[in-house]
Amino acid sequence: MKLKNYVSMMALLALVTACKFGEEKQSVSIDTPQEVKAKEKKVNDLADQSFIDGMTGKLFHNYLEIKMALGYADSTQVQQTAKSMYDSFGDKNPKVKELTKQLANAETLEKQRVAFSELTAAIGPMFEDALSAGTIYLKHCPMAFNNEGADWYADVTDDINPYFGDEMPKCGKVVKTIAKEK
Repeated sequence: MKLKNYVSMMALLALVTACKFGEEKQSVSIDTPQEVKAKEKKVNDLADQSFIDGMTGKLFHNYLEIKMALGYADSTQVQQTAKSMYDSFGDKNPKVKELTKQLANAETLEKQRVAFSELTAAIGPMFEDALSAGTIYLKHCPMAFNNEGADWYADVTDDINPYFGDEMPKCGKVVKTIAKEK
């Protein structure tokens, strides 16, 4: 009898101790959709691209910020970054400067996406020519703009589509890889 009581007491003590330690170690964290998007935005900040001049590097960085903001349907961020990009230009490339102004002034996401497409066509060759190290990708979404298609530049192969965002985030494929060895 005593042995049975002793074993029962030890089992109960072990159970209580295990439960107590388990409570102290358990923690659950659930991120909201906004927190998940904020974390995703930070992931693409690490770039392996270098350009022949700092100005093109800054423009590429701003371009990527605009692309990501469009992908996340953040029209306010698009406007702010496009304004910063506009302010960076001197008198060297008035066409691209004007396109960044149009992008900064566009008030709807749809108008911003159209302006971004035009900016991509105008600024893309500058990125390709000025790349001195690393890799950039030209991507194409055939369904953008009622199946007319649209392009964008990216620093990674797997990014969010700036023309559809959450509706079709993975739509698009790499159509050109521009790489320069370090």
